[in-house]
Amino acid sequence: MEPEPQPPYSTYAAIMATFCGGLATATVLARLLGRDPKEHTALDLVTLAFATYKASRTLSRDQVTSFLREPFVEGHAHEGGEEPLENGGLRQAIGELVTCSRCVGTWVAAGLGSTQIVAPRFGRLLSWTLGAAGLNDFLQAGFAALTNKSNEIEERVGQL
Repeated sequence: MEPEPQPPYSTYAAIMATFCGGLATATVLARLLGRDPKEHTALDLVTLAFATYKASRTLSRDQVTSFLREPFVEGHAHEGGEEPLENGGLRQAIGELVTCSRCVGTWVAAGLGSTQIVAPRFGRLLSWTLGAAGLNDFLQAGFAALTNKSNEIEERVGQL
């Protein structure tokens, strides 16, 4: 009986160190550039939330970003249902990150938030564009649900 493979804990630690180092670098850079993150409003947070949702779903699920996931998953990355490699190394850890919308969402939020502080014009444009696209996803899903429910009710009434 073979022992169960260990998760790549040292790689997880390196990834977390990279994440923290990136945030620390953005903080120092923002300070050197005289940027004040306190200038952001609640609307900026909502926009960032929708932008993070959209970007993380796009990265972890969409066909257009499958080329990013491909080196880190079993089989072919295409429609977002792929599984990360289980080789116990860096490729597995990155595969676990890029196939999980919540996991990669943390990185996206940090990147978008840092961009808004370090390069405000570009960061806001990027966040507002992705935020609008994320809100559009919810509106489209809501419209589809209402349409389906309306059609269902119409069929029931027609059968009476």
